[in-house]
Amino acid sequence: MNEKELVTRAKSGDKDAFAELYGLYKDRLYRYAFYRLQSLSDAEDAVQDCVVSAYIQIGSVKKAEAFPAWIFRILYCTVNAQIKRQSIARNNSNIDDMANQLFDDSAQNTVQKTEMQNALASLKDDEREIVLLSVVAGFSSKEIGKIVDMTSGAVRSKLSRSLKKMKDFLE
Repeated sequence: MNEKELVTRAKSGDKDAFAELYGLYKDRLYRYAFYRLQSLSDAEDAVQDCVVSAYIQIGSVKKAEAFPAWIFRILYCTVNAQIKRQSIARNNSNIDDMANQLFDDSAQNTVQKTEMQNALASLKDDEREIVLLSVVAGFSSKEIGKIVDMTSGAVRSKLSRSLKKMKDFLE
């Protein structure tokens, strides 16, 4: 059975046809995910999420010929979301390390470091991410917008409000 027929059958609910389609693309999907994520287990997770999503959405494929691009678009979005989650998790777990770099170990600086950590912790996750990307990592609002999928104007607005929240918290 050719690929076009498999897509048509999978769209009509044929699980075996979808499994055959998966078999045709699994190696390419894993390779792409591995090269992007640089981890076998992360690549496996991304491909699993992609395939589950594709299975659920298979009815939305308009043309059978579009299936390869369609499934790789799902994987692309899945990998990007995973990279974003990993980045946020790394940044959140590194707040202590960043605070240690900003302040030395004197008693006054220990208090300041704790207050800064508490001020950062008082922000919502997306607010903290924008503050850290701007203040610590030094990204511009345009660059942050690309990272967090927002306009640069929205980033500037959220950054301003977040810094004000931190200032109010510290006062």
